[in-house]
Amino acid sequence: MTDTARARKLADRIRVVVAETLQRRIKDPRLGYVTITDTRITGDLREATVFYTVFGDDEERAASAAALESAKGVLRSEVGRQTGVRFTPTLTFVPDALPENARTIDDLLAKAKAADAEVRQASSGAAYAGDADPYRKPGQEADDEEPGTDGKGSPDA
Repeated sequence: MTDTARARKLADRIRVVVAETLQRRIKDPRLGYVTITDTRITGDLREATVFYTVFGDDEERAASAAALESAKGVLRSEVGRQTGVRFTPTLTFVPDALPENARTIDDLLAKAKAADAEVRQASSGAAYAGDADPYRKPGQEADDEEPGTDGKGSPDA
């Protein structure tokens, strides 16, 4: 039986421990501006997936990924020491897709804004097709109605 609250607390603690250890103890020059964004742990508390982002280009991302893989043992031992769990979970580092998703959303929003500007430009001098008020007002009689009918073609009863 899994305790999701315990797994969530342990995942949060692992995220903090990994981030602090990367900042204070890991002195790898390949490690760039790494941000630990999320951590997820399996229900049996055996495997932890650590999501991260790297500020920089593809070369810096690849170098940071290699640095994280080489520091995995130090990070896992630090997680075990600071969490105090019986079995220290194995760590898997996965680059977070959040920046790419945000960039895609920004591009889509820019396209929508450009399309709205085109529609606004096209409709700036346009006029309505038809009368200004195409709806009947209460109390007005239509020209096509015969007296003594209710407007639907049936006599008043």
